[in-house]
Amino acid sequence: MLDVERRQQMIAFIEQQNGATVEELSRHFVVSEATVRRDIVLLSKRGLVERAYGGAAPKRHQHTHGVSEPPLLKRAALLADEKQRIGRAAAAHVADEDTVIIAGGTTTWEMIPHLAQRRKLTVITNTLNIATRLAAFPHITVIVLGGTLRHSELSMLGLLMENALENLRVDKLFMGTPSIHVDYGLSADDLAEVRSDQVLMSVAREITVVADHTKFGRISTMRVAPIKRVHRVITDDSTSQEHVEALRDQGVVAEVV
Repeated sequence: MLDVERRQQMIAFIEQQNGATVEELSRHFVVSEATVRRDIVLLSKRGLVERAYGGAAPKRHQHTHGVSEPPLLKRAALLADEKQRIGRAAAAHVADEDTVIIAGGTTTWEMIPHLAQRRKLTVITNTLNIATRLAAFPHITVIVLGGTLRHSELSMLGLLMENALENLRVDKLFMGTPSIHVDYGLSADDLAEVRSDQVLMSVAREITVVADHTKFGRISTMRVAPIKRVHRVITDDSTSQEHVEALRDQGVVAEVV
């Protein structure tokens, strides 16, 4: 097991067990206690776990610098050029006859104009802004998932949305994220949004995350998924090379536009 993979699994184990001793971690991961201590020191410096006497505890309330993400309509005008480039690049991965999910966000919204020439395309979405923009293309089959409206994001969440996905299997999922950290993965602050994103990810064969440079190195309250669940990340050229190389080191396709 690679060091970075062990540390990712260690974070999950510490969270699941609500804390773990050095001895428990050593036994579980079959490494020396000295290695475990070094891992704990590294993870605590990165803000991913809390050091505790004889072990480690899960990090609590890991909000992104104490500032929650602004509502969808306020974010729409921010980094418009970067989002347009990312959206265009993401749309290039949609082929004729695909069935795809396009989740909510201001970056995924920028994909829609570039899908106009696709033939026999089916798009599933749980967001009203995506569905409304797709209405301009009657040759694209659009499936809108129902649920409880999250007003600030124009997204449909909850049990109705999750049940609708039970019998679906799609080729590709395109999703945004408020926070992406190479070690911790994808995370967000809203519990219902986290659960819905996890269900969307569970039915997709290939997952592409679209994220501008401001989303990197951030950790929100709840983890959506580890980074290894993602096939591709598309970002703009202001994202640091360190983040890009770290993604590639973990087998994620990092596309910079």
